[in-house]
Amino acid sequence: MKYDLDTGMGTRIGLVVLSTDETLETEARHVLSGRDVAAHHTRIFSDNEVTAENLISMQERMAASAALLPGELDAVGYGCTSASALMGPDLVEGQVQLAHPGVPVTNPISAVVAGLRALNASRIAMVTPYSAQVIAPMRNFLESRGIEVVHNLSFGETDDRRVARITESSTHAAVTEAARAKGVQAIFTSCTNLRTFGVIDALESELGLPVISSNQALIWHVLGRAGTDARGWGPGRLFQTEGVRTAVA
Repeated sequence: MKYDLDTGMGTRIGLVVLSTDETLETEARHVLSGRDVAAHHTRIFSDNEVTAENLISMQERMAASAALLPGELDAVGYGCTSASALMGPDLVEGQVQLAHPGVPVTNPISAVVAGLRALNASRIAMVTPYSAQVIAPMRNFLESRGIEVVHNLSFGETDDRRVARITESSTHAAVTEAARAKGVQAIFTSCTNLRTFGVIDALESELGLPVISSNQALIWHVLGRAGTDARGWGPGRLFQTEGVRTAVA
């Protein structure tokens, strides 16, 4: 029997998701449900213990993991905030583009910088699950790009499996506490495994400040890099701004 072919769904994005992550795909579905976007996921092995050494080791597996995504993608997002800060956006992009030459690539920490710039926020408080060993390079990355971290509050959790179990009410309380720091213009909740989508809008209403999470920023930015205007698709003030189509180093 004869059949017809088309180009598939409108926008095609890829996500490289950590093997320990239980949150990114679910929060991405919250944004993409009912949209003309095909989201394709692959997994990359990640140690349960979140240390600088374990995070950096992912660079050895990134190209092979990205190669498991289908071709002809409009953009790819690598889903680890802390590893992206440690390895650097150029290395992440280069490894993904070994499998997908010329395809725009982003990551959560670059997406957060793009989001903060879009919201004109340069003084932030940061809420993380991380150890001090992981927090320091995160702060250094942000501050080297003009984002002053005036306060950091951490859950001190190094097992990524447990991070996925941190309740949104705990994150709500932590963000509320972090927002008390003097001169804060926005709050950044870091880690793609930390659930936030159920509390972002409430927190912004209560605090009068934008709240940016790793997943919110990554999804917003990968859609922007794919040339899709996703305003109104997701939670928070960030999704009221047009996505950025350019890379952020």
